[in-house]
Amino acid sequence: MDSNTFWKLIADARASVTDPSDAEAVASAATDLLAAMPPAEIVAAQQVLWDLLAASYRNPLWAAAYIINGGCSDDGFDYFRGWLLTQGSEVYHSALADPDSLADLPAVVAAAEAEADIEGEDALSIAWNAHLKATGMRLPEDAFTIRYPDLDPEWDFDFGDGAEMAARLPRLAALYEV
Repeated sequence: MDSNTFWKLIADARASVTDPSDAEAVASAATDLLAAMPPAEIVAAQQVLWDLLAASYRNPLWAAAYIINGGCSDDGFDYFRGWLLTQGSEVYHSALADPDSLADLPAVVAAAEAEADIEGEDALSIAWNAHLKATGMRLPEDAFTIRYPDLDPEWDFDFGDGAEMAARLPRLAALYEV
């Protein structure tokens, strides 16, 4: 499996659910679709998923998650990036290029209005759950490796600094009244 096949899996899962902004529903549908594939494809999907998570491990995106969720721990950032994966390739790549673009998403606007967190923990287990469903066994221990990049030192500041966040992510800061 390559990233294009993974993104098609996510697109198909999004198309099959009532609310494609619902990360848990998309993750569940993606798990079901992936479970129908050969076990080797499921194992390969795990590496693709973690490569995408590693690519999204960036301070500007973490700052956006901090604004959106009113704070963001390490685990919270993982769950936020899980949600981001379930939103599809276009949203994912747009958010990596410009995290402030998340302010334009209806799901983010709705979350701001409802003061709700945005997360998708189940997305992190799509391949794990698919493999278990398809084979009755856990993924092999060596199913993936992950190497997180170094975080951008230019974004090494207190994310609780509202003025700095507003200067760097103005649309999100305005939406969340930071």
